[in-house]
Amino acid sequence: MTLDKLPLQTPAVITKVGGQGPLRLRLLDMGLIPRTEVVVHKIAPMGDPIEIRLRGYSLTLRLEDARNVEAQLL
Repeated sequence: MTLDKLPLQTPAVITKVGGQGPLRLRLLDMGLIPRTEVVVHKIAPMGDPIEIRLRGYSLTLRLEDARNVEAQLL
């Protein structure tokens, strides 16, 4: 399952970071690293972007970018 499909307030762990070139590096630089626990904290009123919590901070991602990160529910 990808981050854009995670239910609200349900803990998950990142299993794979996809994307190509600069996009993948940017996602990794933001802390989206395999084996990191994440929770979808908020969803914007129109559905895009989403706010996730990981490593003690909040990160806002566009759905297009969230589709490149796979996660597994805990």
